[in-house]
Amino acid sequence: MSIEEEINGRFRNEYHKGFINLTYTVKLLSYEFHKSLKEHGLTEQQYNVLRILRGFRAQAPLSIGFIKQRMLDKDSDVSRIVDRLFEKGLLSREENPDDRRQKSVEITTKGLELLDKMFSCEQKADTLLKNLSMDEVKQLNYLLDKIREYKD
Repeated sequence: MSIEEEINGRFRNEYHKGFINLTYTVKLLSYEFHKSLKEHGLTEQQYNVLRILRGFRAQAPLSIGFIKQRMLDKDSDVSRIVDRLFEKGLLSREENPDDRRQKSVEITTKGLELLDKMFSCEQKADTLLKNLSMDEVKQLNYLLDKIREYKD
């Protein structure tokens, strides 16, 4: 279904249509992914932190700054997210004795087990683009990268 039919709207031009189409599609896909995460009691930002910690386990412990640089949502309050995950026992954190504002963070076994259980969420996310061929997904990735290159 076209974006005009989806939202019953009109657009100033193709750029406006493309922007609205992209925004609408991202929100639609995010909603489906959020439903999967909610079943495991996590927000998207908490899930992102756990994935970063798992992916960089060999370099653990990691700093809050290191995690923040790799977050998908650059406005995330990583310290608060880490606190919540710590309360759930999904990561460990230790204050730097030289600078108490600095914390070293590491994923726990419980956090790794939760991510293993959540593999179905990752598979579900893969299926959200299932109506695209591999070549189309590569083209989509190319175009999205190109959009982010824009600098005014």
